[in-house]
Amino acid sequence: MREAFLRRLFAKVSCGICGQKYDAANIRILDQEDGLWVLSVYCGSCGTQGLIAAVVQDGNVTDVITDLTEAEYERFDERQGVGMDDVLEMHGFLKEFDGDFSGLFSQD
Repeated sequence: MREAFLRRLFAKVSCGICGQKYDAANIRILDQEDGLWVLSVYCGSCGTQGLIAAVVQDGNVTDVITDLTEAEYERFDERQGVGMDDVLEMHGFLKEFDGDFSGLFSQD
């Protein structure tokens, strides 16, 4: 369970060279002793390899509580967050929106 947790955790880390997030499939656990974990990471975007040392202390490790399926979680986990352009686009839309939801969602 700790190995899966560490892979999910470090899949959220960005490559120090190109800034792309590591793919969980490209994260290998090399060693673990007394709470010190050594992982190998490979960036599929630029080909950089690296090592990560992480100290994981005993305690409660909780899983993500969600009603998403594993496939849905993976699909949404890889998506970009809401950016400034998205906010500005929504602001422009709402500024001109007349409140007619029926017309907005009708299938003509």
